[in-house]
Amino acid sequence: MTSATWVTIADVASLVLLLGGAFLAFAAGVGVLRFPDLLSRMHAGTKPQVLGLILVLAGLALRLRSGGAVWALVLVVVFQLLTAPVGAHMVGRAGYRTGKVRDDLLVVDELTRDADAATEED
Repeated sequence: MTSATWVTIADVASLVLLLGGAFLAFAAGVGVLRFPDLLSRMHAGTKPQVLGLILVLAGLALRLRSGGAVWALVLVVVFQLLTAPVGAHMVGRAGYRTGKVRDDLLVVDELTRDADAATEED
């Protein structure tokens, strides 16, 4: 295969990754608008959005093919993977403490048990 063929394959793979990432980001937005409660919206806003961003950045890296740009994109992915779960956890915890979480949807409620145990010790 010639180098032009490899460039074409990389461009097609880049297109597929960019379209897949755009679809996941769109699905995350629809989920945030349509889901009924805080925890469902939080899940929709973090899981597909992060994977969509990773796919978009992977597609961009395939398209750019520049070492410095690819390393910058890798750093963006790492920071996103480090911060998105922490942010979602904090949003969920704040929503739980302010009473925005529907108790009837929880199968197991360990946070109330732990909070009650902590207040009994004080």
